[in-house]
Amino acid sequence: MTLSRYSAQRRAALRALATSATGAALTACGGGPFGMFSGSKDKKKLPGTRISVLALERDLRPNVESIDTQVILPRPEDAIDWPQAGGLSHHAMQHMVLDDNPRLAWRSNIGATTNKRNRNLAAPIIGGGRVYTVNDKGQVDAFSAASGKRLWSVSTPPRRERDGAFLGGGIAFEDNRLFVTGGFAEMLALDAGNGKVLWRTPLEAPIHSAPTVMGGRVFAVTVGNQAVAVAASTGKILWSYSGAANQTILLGGAAPAVDGGVVIAAFTSGELAALRVDTGVSLWSDNAISVRRTEAAANMPDVAANPVIDRGRVYAVGHSGILVAIDLRTGQRVWDAPIGGICQPWIAGDFLFAMTLDAELACIDVRSGHIVWVTQFAHFHDEKKKKGLIVWTGPGLASDRLIVVSSNKEALSVSPYTGAVLSRLKLAAPATLPPVFADKTMYLLNDAGDLTAYR
Repeated sequence: MTLSRYSAQRRAALRALATSATGAALTACGGGPFGMFSGSKDKKKLPGTRISVLALERDLRPNVESIDTQVILPRPEDAIDWPQAGGLSHHAMQHMVLDDNPRLAWRSNIGATTNKRNRNLAAPIIGGGRVYTVNDKGQVDAFSAASGKRLWSVSTPPRRERDGAFLGGGIAFEDNRLFVTGGFAEMLALDAGNGKVLWRTPLEAPIHSAPTVMGGRVFAVTVGNQAVAVAASTGKILWSYSGAANQTILLGGAAPAVDGGVVIAAFTSGELAALRVDTGVSLWSDNAISVRRTEAAANMPDVAANPVIDRGRVYAVGHSGILVAIDLRTGQRVWDAPIGGICQPWIAGDFLFAMTLDAELACIDVRSGHIVWVTQFAHFHDEKKKKGLIVWTGPGLASDRLIVVSSNKEALSVSPYTGAVLSRLKLAAPATLPPVFADKTMYLLNDAGDLTAYR
């Protein structure tokens, strides 16, 4: 089957997928995507006291053993670039730098908005003094990091497909090249200086997640659960690995984590596969699927959050309700915690911070897997009636504060030591993509398509 025929046949299916999955993707960072279960209409009630099993399962609390744990973080260190999803290829950015009172430095628009029918899935990246974005139509833009001035813009979908749905993807930067994935079953490379297409490589299925680049190789996972490695210089496919299939998926996906000669690929089936960078040979596999949760969210096993590699361990959070720590070399499960999410956890030293499906921000001691503190954010605009779901995204750690953003047009600064809310910043529009940091600046792409820089 040719790429053209494949893309044409897939287009209708992808539009249907976007309609059904966008709601889940939009709500997964801040709450369960399936709403509240309705009660039985049966008028006959059995006698006895009723206890909500779901409420018990969702009641996330600090461990008794961690009551006296003191959170100690590494010193903040600045990075000039944020070249790909999650920062660097291992996604462990530790402790970034940001001014105590950052102010809006500039604002630009990328030409697309997030709404019920369309969604920008890729947070901005920073490389070589430029900020790069890709919107839901596949348009890639380059902006000056200093001023926000647009430097160039290019449409990446093939001409024959530009009337179709792009359905996300992402970008990565290395050696003055941009690597772009998206919904038209191909990967391409652009000259980061002018946007010129350097190569295009057809793939077997679309990619709704960002690529990861490391050492001249680009890694990505397709919607068909195939991990691929592509040569950054030529676009040649070097190897591929097929994970278990899954029929029901969330829109979006996890960028692979790469470190120490190992690629960690996360699939919509909940599988985590450790693969050799050079050959794609499987070293081990595990999963991030909870067997303890009974609500509908547990039936969505996706690992849609970027996995993280830090000091010989892999950390990954699954949508079904579990966060796992796994030894990178042996594949042995070190511990797991009852936390479900779709936002990349942030690790700093011996502590990991994660946003749950139930609008909770949790601090975990990675030495033991014990929960140190939990902060509950507003879950609905109307908490009593459970209406108006609020989506929370993040966190990011910069200069001794965790930053989370929301569809409620708010950015919160939270103490990483206690979980207390330190301050609130009113945003011009809802934000459902995480903030990124580079050169003492925080960049945020909101749902109105506004790219903003705070410093």
